[in-house]
Amino acid sequence: MSRDYYNVLGVSRSASDDEIKQAFRQKAKQYHPDANPDNPTAEARFKEVSEAYEVLSDEEKRSAYNRFGENWQQYQGFNGQGPFANGGDVHFTDVSDIFENFFGGAGRRGGYHGNRNFPRAGQDIEQEVTISLREAYEGTQRIVSKAGRDITVQIPKGAATGAKVRLAGEGHPGINGGSAGHLYLVVNVSDDPVFERQGDDLLVDVKVDAFTAMLGGEVEAPTLNRPLRLKIRPGTQSGQKLRLAGKGMPKLRKGDAAGDLFARVVITVPKSLNEKQRELAEKLRDSLS
Repeated sequence: MSRDYYNVLGVSRSASDDEIKQAFRQKAKQYHPDANPDNPTAEARFKEVSEAYEVLSDEEKRSAYNRFGENWQQYQGFNGQGPFANGGDVHFTDVSDIFENFFGGAGRRGGYHGNRNFPRAGQDIEQEVTISLREAYEGTQRIVSKAGRDITVQIPKGAATGAKVRLAGEGHPGINGGSAGHLYLVVNVSDDPVFERQGDDLLVDVKVDAFTAMLGGEVEAPTLNRPLRLKIRPGTQSGQKLRLAGKGMPKLRKGDAAGDLFARVVITVPKSLNEKQRELAEKLRDSLS
């Protein structure tokens, strides 16, 4: 190895053991092949920093390297057959620790042997699925075809656009015995012609005639379950929102908890009046003004 091991790790020649270990961990995390599947040079760089650490983390080897440079092995009785000669494997405790800490234990399960024959997990797959607002309210299911078989997938109530339902192990197969990836169904909730969704809440327009708005009364308000009687107080204004607690969307994976339904008042007036009605309306208008 003609490169300077200290430069490889980015430390000074007087670096402490802790500084060398910290530098190695950072470099190993940066260049590990699992973190760089599309970088063909990462594997070589990873092996390079591993080799540098193997030497500099050992007091005897480091002393020989400091004295003799790249020919240090010849003076330590290795005769050119050191642990990295002929593409030898990298095996020492700190590499396993790096794998465990940064790559989910992949190093312990599959090992790293200076090539790409270690197990690698398969890639995940995402597939969009569209459901109605009512299906999101009640919960629903879809059938997904995979490798000639049908899989029934449960979509929980309260699912919103962007929510993902995972089918473990149904993604692309792994490489060299690695685990298969996952299949994610990405939920898209279509717009509803009646209800507007706002997170876990719902908004719905409720028509209230002008006299009920003025005098008070009751009107029917739709919900995604069944219609409810909504109390209208005297003097209710158009655009005012009346809250029906707990009548909105179920909260995803929170038991029976639900958002609220807001009824937005839309005041209506008759489109046409006969002569008598018009006369009465004018009298009312004049009295109010």
